[in-house]
Amino acid sequence: MSNPIQTGLLAYGMSGRVFHAPFLSTHPSFALRAVVERTHKTADDTYPDLLSYDTVAELLADDTLELVVINTPNDTHFELARQALQAGKHVLIEKPVATTVAELEELLALAEEQQRHVLAYQNRRWDSDFQLVRQVVESGQLGRLTEVHFRFDRYKVALNPKLFKEDPAVPGSGLSYDLGPHVLDQALSLFGQPSLSRIIRVSHRPGSRVDDYFHVHLQYPKGLNVFVTGSLLTAAPVPAYVLHGTLGSFQKSRADVQETQLTAGMRPTAAGYGHEPAGAVGTLTLAGEPGQFVSTSLPAPPGDYAGLFEAVYQTIRHEQPFPVRAEQLRWQLGILDRPRTRVKA
Repeated sequence: MSNPIQTGLLAYGMSGRVFHAPFLSTHPSFALRAVVERTHKTADDTYPDLLSYDTVAELLADDTLELVVINTPNDTHFELARQALQAGKHVLIEKPVATTVAELEELLALAEEQQRHVLAYQNRRWDSDFQLVRQVVESGQLGRLTEVHFRFDRYKVALNPKLFKEDPAVPGSGLSYDLGPHVLDQALSLFGQPSLSRIIRVSHRPGSRVDDYFHVHLQYPKGLNVFVTGSLLTAAPVPAYVLHGTLGSFQKSRADVQETQLTAGMRPTAAGYGHEPAGAVGTLTLAGEPGQFVSTSLPAPPGDYAGLFEAVYQTIRHEQPFPVRAEQLRWQLGILDRPRTRVKA
């Protein structure tokens, strides 16, 4: 690929190793050129030609870089993205892109001034299970949707060793800012801006000072109610996606394998990448004659985070609209950026 986008990573922790470097190094439209490694220098074990800088300032001073990936803790996203934009770089920012609506607006204004792009790394739009949900919704087979549930559940009683995630004084801490942007983005990308929204945050784990459970109620015209939930104390997860409409229902468990495969070292170009296990299907149930229902098993398409990076390339090189739109980020942060009333169970 001629003229690949010269790209730098601001960190080489879990997200850099798993969610970014494998795609930036295999997608022909990108050249993974540099990374910031403040202490341990390990990136060259896998990417021997990668430049390793000691500081963000050194990486931002590299005039060959066009795109910088902001994959640092939540509370640093705004300031580091601001610095990168001022240095003349496009930015790809992990969720949440900022912790307040005001921060987002400042980044968008700066990007316009610098003639650069602010791009949100909302990779879960390219999960296999959610892609199947999107297909079902867009097919119209469920009729007019009436009730939708999206969940992202885990079981982690122990407090996170990354202390910034457990400190309520740190902007962007808590589960609502961690898993919340994933499921909120999925819902908002499908259904648009809600008429009304309400968020509940609760803390259940022993010693927890931040929310480890959240529940968002999104209300839409024509009676559609969407419920977005996340929990760190769910030992037996229910289906992650449940949709009811006037003509039937659909449900699907969370089964995307990309994170597991990438963590194990699988390259995104390998055979079998992104394919869900056999039997991990969604169930579509449609109403027929009175009292009769027909259920069909639907396999999901392969998950493919490379689709996000392709969209980044098309936006930067060809000015194509990025699928994660600025107004969707405003809606998302408008829900999360509310007084942090937290109920202690």
